[in-house]
Amino acid sequence: MAWFRRSDKGILTPTESKREVPDGLWFKSPGGKIVHTRELKHNAFVVPDEDYHVRIGSKEYFELLFDHNEFKELDPDMESADPLNFTDTKPYLERIRESQEKTELKDAIRTAVGKLNGIDIVIGCMDFSFIGGSMGSVVGEKISRAIDHCLKHRIPLLLISRSGGARMMEAGLSLMQMAKTSAKLALLDEAGIPYISLLTDPTTGGVTASFAMLGDFNIAEPGALIGFAGPRVIRETIGKDLPKGFQSAEFVLDHGFLDFIVDRRNLKNRLTVLLKMLA
Repeated sequence: MAWFRRSDKGILTPTESKREVPDGLWFKSPGGKIVHTRELKHNAFVVPDEDYHVRIGSKEYFELLFDHNEFKELDPDMESADPLNFTDTKPYLERIRESQEKTELKDAIRTAVGKLNGIDIVIGCMDFSFIGGSMGSVVGEKISRAIDHCLKHRIPLLLISRSGGARMMEAGLSLMQMAKTSAKLALLDEAGIPYISLLTDPTTGGVTASFAMLGDFNIAEPGALIGFAGPRVIRETIGKDLPKGFQSAEFVLDHGFLDFIVDRRNLKNRLTVLLKMLA
């Protein structure tokens, strides 16, 4: 445990301390296993023997899922404005610029169209490294436009969620994205076009309460944290200890909120089976 934390990072949450893709030559898993990053990449960023799923972003998911990593990104230059002139420990626009420089992303989601084992598909993938994968106006708009692309070309949609919830810097505007994306997905359902939702670690807040749980199939990676409020908040609110494994993908599956859990190494083939079945 560190004795000090940098004060210029602002408010820290437990999820912010976890790295996404390891950036060194070696990666040490929470269980203590040390793996070379080359081996980790060849194993779909799953630690061998332990089956621990390392957090990855849109770049890695696109490489895993799109055939030959070939795709066309949709709305690649869309970025957030600051309609509320919001400032907490720093101005919102400054926080956006810093996140863009650090992650080389425009916002917390990328959407793209390509082929998955020969099947045309639109994939939207959230990046937790961009302000905790928070859902602001850009995330909602890019998902809505991705759905419009699916409706126009009658191709299925896959959304990969990894988020801390709605973006507080956009207040009510971020909450509006819950209704906006849900309404758009209703149009996709009416058109009979498949939508698969993949929940990864963590999927929480307004994302869980909207598009992440509205798939024709809701699936998750092993061990993913899935819920609305965090376990600590719930425990303090109800004043009781929570069940073992509370809000893990396995717990959520046992209580009927997921269809199945899929190992990332088998993800592409399982998605292919699902899409052929839904088609």
